[in-house]
Amino acid sequence: MKTSKNNIWNFNEKIEAEVCAEGVERKILAYADEMMCVENHFKEGAIGAMHHHPHTQITYVVSGQFEFTIDGEKKIVNPGDTLLKRNSIEHGCICLKEGILLDIFNPMREEFVK
Repeated sequence: MKTSKNNIWNFNEKIEAEVCAEGVERKILAYADEMMCVENHFKEGAIGAMHHHPHTQITYVVSGQFEFTIDGEKKIVNPGDTLLKRNSIEHGCICLKEGILLDIFNPMREEFVK
C-alpha cells in the first residue's frame, strides 16, 4: 500500500518500501502539503548521494551508524542523534552500520509521490 496525502492513520507494516538507491529503501509514512515523514532503511555500505533540495529537512537516527556530510562538514552519527539540513544545503551520507533514518521535510517532497 502507498500512503495517501492527508491520511490520518498510516500503519508501517502496510506501507510498501521503494528502492531509491542500491542498498536504500524508502517508506513514505505520512504527509500533507506542509510536511512529510519518511523512513529510510540503509544496508551497510549504502550511500545517500550528495544532493540538495529546496526543503528544510530534519533527520533522526533511529538505528545504525552513518557518516554524514552537511555543507562540507563530516560527522559520524549514531542512534538518537538529530541533524538539521536547511533548504538548499548540500548533504549526503554513507551507512557504516545497517540502520534506519527518519526524515521530516518542510514542505513535502512532491517528487517522492509522483
